[in-house]
Amino acid sequence: MVAFHIAAWTLLFSLPFLLRPSYENNSQHESHEHNGWNTMLKYILTNLLWISFFYLNAYVLMPLFIYKKKYWEYAALQAPIFVVLIALDWALFTFFLSDRTYQLRLAILFVIFPYLFVLAGSLAYRMIKDKIQSDQLLQDREKEALKTELSFLRSQVSPHFMFNVLNNMVALARKKSEQLEPSLIKLSSLMRYMLYEADEEKVPLEKETEYLQSYIDLQQQRFGNNVAVNFHSEAPDQHYDIEPMLLIPFVENAFKHGTGMIEKATIDIELRAKKNMLYFVVRNKFNPESIEVKDKTSGIGMANVKRRLNLLYGSDHSLLISKNNGWFSVSLQLNFH
Repeated sequence: MVAFHIAAWTLLFSLPFLLRPSYENNSQHESHEHNGWNTMLKYILTNLLWISFFYLNAYVLMPLFIYKKKYWEYAALQAPIFVVLIALDWALFTFFLSDRTYQLRLAILFVIFPYLFVLAGSLAYRMIKDKIQSDQLLQDREKEALKTELSFLRSQVSPHFMFNVLNNMVALARKKSEQLEPSLIKLSSLMRYMLYEADEEKVPLEKETEYLQSYIDLQQQRFGNNVAVNFHSEAPDQHYDIEPMLLIPFVENAFKHGTGMIEKATIDIELRAKKNMLYFVVRNKFNPESIEVKDKTSGIGMANVKRRLNLLYGSDHSLLISKNNGWFSVSLQLNFH
């Protein structure tokens, strides 16, 4: 930032030399060499004076007056500041160009325009700088709030999911099923994913797919032939990353509401990723005549995932939920970018 300011001032004050004609009268060169050097020194010091006024106004006067809404005091202060600038210009002129006569009226005309230019530039610079900082601070706060909310939502997913899986384990234990041991092994792999990988902001889509498959295997061990599960997953056309545990609530919801007193209970799951798009469809049969008794955790998963999708992907996702002819369907499309 300091280098940018130095470059900007250097360019600004070099313009008179860059735009000046390149010819020079050689016969008068030696006679004017001394005056030319003094003129250059005065020009440099005058520019340093303007730079000082620029930053004095931006970092001292504006916070003291403008930010405190002391507009009249700020305006009244400009008169003595202008007088001081004229006095300093006279002092520099007298010291470096003593062989010339200082004309006050002409000097005022030469000082007032740079004064107004620097004053306006200083005001604009500080206001733009403050606006950028304010916007950046607001964005940082929004990001921090977003991270906090996402962390809270993710913390809700794990206990809710684990509650359902442990219920599955209890059901297998009561049946004294031989599937209990492989189910516990599968559960340990799920917990490993949840504890060590799900804390990442993003995980490979392949990992999330393996997680879904492990969950489906656990549920199939629980329900056996009572539920037909069709899980079709195509290999992605390239590497993709996704927010962890984002898809599991849809599958969990299908097993929760697509089993029980349902004739030929069926759950269809399809997962595809190509051309930077994710296509995820979950369908399950449901009994429209059954009356569901909802507990305190009912609906947490779906409401949770909807909120997370809105926070993470916004308009870059589409979620369609429908009930038709005894089928409950969820169709999710999201842009990985």
